[in-house]
Amino acid sequence: MSDFSLFDLERIVADRAKARPDESWTAKLVAGGQPKAAKKLGEEAVETVIAAIGNDRENLVYESADVLYHLLVVLKIADIPLKAVLDELERRTAQTGLKEKASRQDP
Repeated sequence: MSDFSLFDLERIVADRAKARPDESWTAKLVAGGQPKAAKKLGEEAVETVIAAIGNDRENLVYESADVLYHLLVVLKIADIPLKAVLDELERRTAQTGLKEKASRQDP
């Protein structure tokens, strides 16, 4: 089993973002700004949903990888570290999802 993690991917995205846009897809997305990167994330999310609905396990794995990669690019552009997102997930999982969701609703 691989020891590859999202933190590894975050480092790769950061390194490749420094390249010239004609040398790296990551650098091209970063150079295009948040609208381009966010649009691509949305496209990949839709493709992931389609794969999930179609019970296409192989494509679901492929598209899920695309979503994670593009999410990390969007976070990189916004200068939000992956740890901030994981910290938020940790905070939310301290209680059940239903209780957490209820706490966000207006009384």
